[in-house]
Amino acid sequence: MSPKPHMIVFGILVLLLPLTVHAVQIHEEPTRIPWTQATPNGLSALLVYADLPGKRPLVVITHGTSRDLEPRNNVTPWLFLPQARWFARRGFVALVVVRRGYGSSSGKPDYLGNGRCPQTDYEGAARKSAEDLRIAIDFGSKLPQVDPTRVLAVGISTGGMATVALTADAPKNLVAAINFAGGRGSNADHEICNPNALIAAFRDFGKHSRTPMLWIYADNDKYFWPEIAQQFDTAFRSAGGQDQFLHAPAFGEDGHTLFSHGIAIWSPMVDDFLKAHDLVLLPQPLPDVTPPDIPPPPSLSDRGQQAFRSYLTLGPHKAFAISAHHYASSVAQMNSDDARKDALKNCNRLAAPDKETCTIVFQENSPVH
Repeated sequence: MSPKPHMIVFGILVLLLPLTVHAVQIHEEPTRIPWTQATPNGLSALLVYADLPGKRPLVVITHGTSRDLEPRNNVTPWLFLPQARWFARRGFVALVVVRRGYGSSSGKPDYLGNGRCPQTDYEGAARKSAEDLRIAIDFGSKLPQVDPTRVLAVGISTGGMATVALTADAPKNLVAAINFAGGRGSNADHEICNPNALIAAFRDFGKHSRTPMLWIYADNDKYFWPEIAQQFDTAFRSAGGQDQFLHAPAFGEDGHTLFSHGIAIWSPMVDDFLKAHDLVLLPQPLPDVTPPDIPPPPSLSDRGQQAFRSYLTLGPHKAFAISAHHYASSVAQMNSDDARKDALKNCNRLAAPDKETCTIVFQENSPVH
């Protein structure tokens, strides 16, 4: 197992009682979840919670699967730090888990191949993913700040489908679940290997799933577009599954990134779902983390300065690059070298190579001279 993880703490203020101001800290603690099927390193995870009194519900959050193999090896739990903070600010204890075979988590991965057809055992792969969530729930339920009787599960893409699979054999303490753009087998935009098998898997999950669920798919999702997503939902419901299905508006170039980058869009949808299932824990969310008072690079536009302030609030293993007219960053990487390389690659993709040179100007939250 890895040595004891470091801890990052952000201090914020929140009004908890009339006329009384309490200092509340947001704790962000990397950890490892031990498991015999994920030896020797266990599952990589990130624990995020506010310093509030009493025991609070647990939310377990998990990731998707890139179409390419290399990004699967670089998944870190810091990827979903903003989403974990969103739940922590509402009183949850958030646990982001990296499933077996992704990033530094040990064990055999749950993916079926590298985009090749036919892929048929979608149900088996999703159930395997759900095993990781079950282990994470068991781990998180034993934490001293957690109310073990109330657990929420949240997943994106393959993690979303894993969450649906989890509800089909639900732990007794799973009270609700959220599926963001759940599915498998997307090998190109608007193309799925053996879609009938994928639809059948959702139907089979619906036979046994009785956990209240929220499903959110964006209208311009290129992995699981509205027509196919509606077929997933129809199949699930036809067998007895219980979900509230929402079409989110188009987001960016590909709505599949909604969970990662569209918090402002899905926030009211999830707030309404939590309210409907008695999971509103505070009168209002705690204030969001504010960036440290670090001046941005002087050449940045207003939009660039906003991106830089957001960058400052994110977790470790990150870098910020600029050229004469462009900027780019890389966050939540496996190490600092990877962050530098990725930030330069992102910046050079935007810049004119024969006219501009991208350089790293910040590593973590420190300027590079």
